[in-house]
Amino acid sequence: MSLRYRDRVVIVTGGSKGIGKGIVKVFVDNGAKVVFCARGAEAGEALEAELNKAGPGCCKFIPCDVSKEEDIKRLVTSTVDTYGYIDCLVNNAGWHPPHKSTDETSADEFRDLLNLNLVSYFLASKYALPYLRQREGNIINVSSLVATIGQLDAAPYVATKGGIISMTKAMAVDESRYKVRVNCISPGNVRTPLWEDLAAQTPDAAATLKAGEDSQLIGRMGTEEEIGLTALYLAADATFCTGIDLLFSGGAELNYGYKNRIP
Repeated sequence: MSLRYRDRVVIVTGGSKGIGKGIVKVFVDNGAKVVFCARGAEAGEALEAELNKAGPGCCKFIPCDVSKEEDIKRLVTSTVDTYGYIDCLVNNAGWHPPHKSTDETSADEFRDLLNLNLVSYFLASKYALPYLRQREGNIINVSSLVATIGQLDAAPYVATKGGIISMTKAMAVDESRYKVRVNCISPGNVRTPLWEDLAAQTPDAAATLKAGEDSQLIGRMGTEEEIGLTALYLAADATFCTGIDLLFSGGAELNYGYKNRIP
């Protein structure tokens, strides 16, 4: 069995569920030593036990609230204390608030979302970079397809995700002098427990899921494993790529669709 990231050390924020879980699992499956964090300990500890039993890599869960700078510093310090180095940082933690119009959104709500979705990526990168430079490592930022195509009643969320893409490009320029690559993945619809829970809250969950599947040219949603493999590609194989935004979208942004919102 070929292990594409054997003995490399990877930090994944928001790694206990959904997209983050898929990324953690693929890296462990490929021999990496993964430190991942989330706010909820129960899911993180369960995933840690599951993946360490299966191998061939290993993982360590650390409770962390990425909206708090001291928690981010502790995450990086604990990783280095345990393994001595860092090869890859995957910034994934974030939140999509309920859809609200601009008129209904307060400045404090916008600021809080910026802190969680964007400033946390900056701070995790800032504290990990001294170690990534030593290893000519890489950063992978998880943004969203909506940063490119927009989304109804989600201006603050879309702004944070657009900021991630722009910061990726700027940081790629800065870190090129140290041979640290900085790239971005922008997922569209990925079949996760959160997606299923949101669908269950609609009048017809099956129809909502079908509409989600039909939004892609490929006719289905992406999987957690597929996005994990995409992150692994950027970390292990895409060694001539930096500053890119890789759309993980199944072609959702292509072709015409119903868009007229004028009554």
